[in-house]
Amino acid sequence: MKYQTGSTGRVVVAKFEDNDNILQGLSDIAKKENIRAGVAYLIGGMKAGRFVVGPDKEEMPPVPVWRELTESHEIVGIGTIFWHGDEPKIHFHGAYAKKDSVKAGCMRENSKAFLVLEAIIVEINGITATRELDPVSGMVLLRV
Repeated sequence: MKYQTGSTGRVVVAKFEDNDNILQGLSDIAKKENIRAGVAYLIGGMKAGRFVVGPDKEEMPPVPVWRELTESHEIVGIGTIFWHGDEPKIHFHGAYAKKDSVKAGCMRENSKAFLVLEAIIVEINGITATRELDPVSGMVLLRV
Protein backbone atom coordinates (compact mmCIF):
# COMPACT_ATOMS: atom_id res chain seq x y z
CA MET A 1 0.00 0.00 0.00
CA LYS A 2 1.14 3.51 -0.83
CA TYR A 3 -0.48 6.71 0.38
CA GLN A 4 -0.18 10.46 0.76
CA THR A 5 -1.86 12.89 3.11
CA GLY A 6 -3.41 16.18 2.15
CA SER A 7 -5.93 18.71 3.30
CA THR A 8 -9.34 19.85 2.15
CA GLY A 9 -9.31 22.67 -0.37
CA ARG A 10 -12.22 24.32 -2.16
CA VAL A 11 -15.68 22.82 -2.34
CA VAL A 12 -17.62 23.05 -5.62
CA VAL A 13 -21.39 22.58 -5.85
CA ALA A 14 -22.67 21.76 -9.34
CA LYS A 15 -26.15 21.20 -10.72
CA PHE A 16 -26.38 19.08 -13.86
CA GLU A 17 -29.55 19.55 -15.86
CA ASP A 18 -31.45 17.16 -18.09
CA ASN A 19 -29.23 15.53 -20.73
CA ASP A 20 -25.96 17.07 -19.44
CA ASN A 21 -22.96 14.75 -19.81
CA ILE A 22 -21.98 14.05 -16.21
CA LEU A 23 -18.47 12.63 -16.60
CA GLN A 24 -17.55 15.34 -19.12
CA GLY A 25 -19.00 18.01 -16.84
CA LEU A 26 -16.95 16.83 -13.87
CA SER A 27 -13.85 16.83 -16.07
CA ASP A 28 -14.65 20.34 -17.35
CA ILE A 29 -14.97 21.65 -13.79
CA ALA A 30 -11.68 20.03 -12.78
CA LYS A 31 -9.96 21.65 -15.78
CA LYS A 32 -11.48 25.08 -15.33
CA GLU A 33 -10.80 25.14 -11.58
CA ASN A 34 -7.45 23.30 -11.88
CA ILE A 35 -8.52 20.66 -9.37
CA ARG A 36 -5.59 18.23 -9.49
CA ALA A 37 -6.94 15.86 -6.82
CA GLY A 38 -10.44 15.55 -5.45
CA VAL A 39 -13.49 13.54 -4.62
CA ALA A 40 -16.94 13.95 -6.20
CA TYR A 41 -20.22 12.95 -4.61
CA LEU A 42 -23.23 12.58 -6.92
CA ILE A 43 -26.93 12.24 -6.21
CA GLY A 44 -29.94 12.60 -8.49
CA GLY A 45 -31.17 11.21 -11.77
CA MET A 46 -29.44 9.63 -14.73
CA LYS A 47 -31.07 8.50 -17.97
CA ALA A 48 -28.18 7.03 -19.90
CA GLY A 49 -24.73 5.62 -19.36
CA ARG A 50 -22.43 2.67 -19.94
CA PHE A 51 -20.79 1.14 -16.90
CA VAL A 52 -18.58 -1.81 -16.01
CA VAL A 53 -19.67 -4.42 -13.47
CA GLY A 54 -16.34 -6.17 -13.14
CA PRO A 55 -14.04 -8.28 -15.22
CA ASP A 56 -15.30 -11.38 -17.01
CA LYS A 57 -12.54 -13.43 -15.31
CA GLU A 58 -9.91 -12.61 -12.73
CA GLU A 59 -7.02 -12.51 -15.18
CA MET A 60 -4.79 -9.88 -16.75
CA PRO A 61 -5.53 -7.91 -18.72
CA PRO A 62 -9.11 -7.82 -17.43
CA VAL A 63 -11.96 -8.07 -19.92
CA PRO A 64 -14.69 -5.68 -18.74
CA VAL A 65 -18.33 -6.73 -18.47
CA TRP A 66 -20.48 -3.82 -19.70
CA ARG A 67 -23.99 -2.80 -18.72
CA GLU A 68 -26.07 0.12 -19.95
CA LEU A 69 -28.68 2.50 -18.59
CA THR A 70 -31.27 3.31 -21.26
CA GLU A 71 -33.93 5.03 -19.16
CA SER A 72 -34.21 7.17 -16.04
CA HIS A 73 -32.64 5.84 -12.81
CA GLU A 74 -32.03 7.27 -9.38
CA ILE A 75 -28.31 7.35 -8.67
CA VAL A 76 -25.94 7.85 -5.80
CA GLY A 77 -22.20 7.50 -6.03
CA ILE A 78 -18.70 8.68 -5.38
CA GLY A 79 -15.78 9.32 -7.66
CA THR A 80 -12.21 10.53 -7.60
CA ILE A 81 -10.42 13.08 -9.72
CA PHE A 82 -6.73 12.70 -10.56
CA TRP A 83 -4.96 13.73 -13.73
CA HIS A 84 -3.61 11.55 -16.51
CA GLY A 85 -1.19 13.74 -18.46
CA ASP A 86 -2.95 16.97 -19.36
CA GLU A 87 -6.47 15.74 -18.61
CA PRO A 88 -8.43 15.04 -15.43
CA LYS A 89 -9.57 11.44 -15.24
CA ILE A 90 -12.77 10.69 -13.34
CA HIS A 91 -13.17 7.30 -11.64
CA PHE A 92 -16.83 7.02 -10.59
CA HIS A 93 -18.72 4.15 -8.99
CA GLY A 94 -22.41 4.37 -8.39
CA ALA A 95 -25.64 2.59 -7.64
CA TYR A 96 -28.40 3.00 -10.24
CA ALA A 97 -31.99 2.18 -9.24
CA LYS A 98 -35.27 1.93 -11.18
CA LYS A 99 -38.35 0.57 -9.40
CA ASP A 100 -37.18 -2.67 -7.69
CA SER A 101 -34.04 -3.05 -9.80
CA VAL A 102 -30.69 -1.84 -8.50
CA LYS A 103 -27.46 -1.97 -10.47
CA ALA A 104 -23.98 -0.88 -9.42
CA GLY A 105 -20.74 -0.34 -11.26
CA CYS A 106 -18.05 1.92 -12.68
CA MET A 107 -19.58 4.55 -14.99
CA ARG A 108 -17.35 4.94 -18.05
CA GLU A 109 -19.29 6.35 -21.01
CA ASN A 110 -22.32 8.32 -22.21
CA SER A 111 -23.39 9.51 -18.74
CA LYS A 112 -26.49 11.67 -19.18
CA ALA A 113 -28.36 13.41 -16.37
CA PHE A 114 -32.10 12.97 -15.98
CA LEU A 115 -33.99 16.05 -14.83
CA VAL A 116 -31.42 17.09 -12.20
CA LEU A 117 -28.27 15.67 -10.69
CA GLU A 118 -26.28 17.32 -7.93
CA ALA A 119 -22.52 17.04 -7.48
CA ILE A 120 -20.30 18.11 -4.62
CA ILE A 121 -16.60 18.20 -5.47
CA VAL A 122 -14.10 18.45 -2.62
CA GLU A 123 -10.60 19.46 -3.68
CA ILE A 124 -7.69 17.74 -1.93
CA ASN A 125 -4.58 19.92 -1.51
CA GLY A 126 -1.05 18.58 -1.01
CA ILE A 127 -1.55 15.40 -3.07
CA THR A 128 0.70 14.66 -6.05
CA ALA A 129 -0.98 11.41 -7.09
CA THR A 130 -1.69 10.96 -10.81
CA ARG A 131 -3.15 8.33 -13.10
CA GLU A 132 -0.81 6.37 -15.35
CA LEU A 133 -1.19 3.56 -17.85
CA ASP A 134 -0.51 0.22 -16.16
CA PRO A 135 1.11 -2.08 -18.74
CA VAL A 136 -0.12 -5.28 -17.07
CA SER A 137 -3.82 -4.40 -16.84
CA GLY A 138 -3.91 -1.97 -19.76
CA MET A 139 -5.86 0.42 -17.51
CA VAL A 140 -5.11 3.97 -16.41
CA LEU A 141 -4.63 3.51 -12.65
CA LEU A 142 -3.82 5.68 -9.66
CA ARG A 143 -0.14 6.23 -8.96
CA VAL A 144 0.67 7.49 -5.47
